[in-house]
Amino acid sequence: MDGRGGRVEEPGFRVLLTDSGDRRTEVVRAIRTVTGLSLWNSKLLLAGAPVEIEAAGWFEDAVEAARTLEDAGARTTLLCDCCGRTIRRGAFPLTSLPCTKPSPLETCWASGLPSAT
Repeated sequence: MDGRGGRVEEPGFRVLLTDSGDRRTEVVRAIRTVTGLSLWNSKLLLAGAPVEIEAAGWFEDAVEAARTLEDAGARTTLLCDCCGRTIRRGAFPLTSLPCTKPSPLETCWASGLPSAT
């Protein structure tokens, strides 16, 4: 809840698999670990790269999913679900730019700064 009695929207972070790398079998195993999909569906997902692997979720979960995929040899990208920006894993705030969403939140999770309204 925010201070005005309304509900605060909690945007998430999506994980995109951009490239499978050289170790496809290991990447399929990593996709199964992250998503819980069957072997067949994991292979289909990998064949469709670039593809969203992890739907919008908490930053820590997205980082862990990306790390699992990258450890298997894949290349990933994290996207802010609020504004769609590509973000770097590491320090927070992730960028100093204001949120670019058409109806920005009070705080964009990718920037960690109040958005310009």
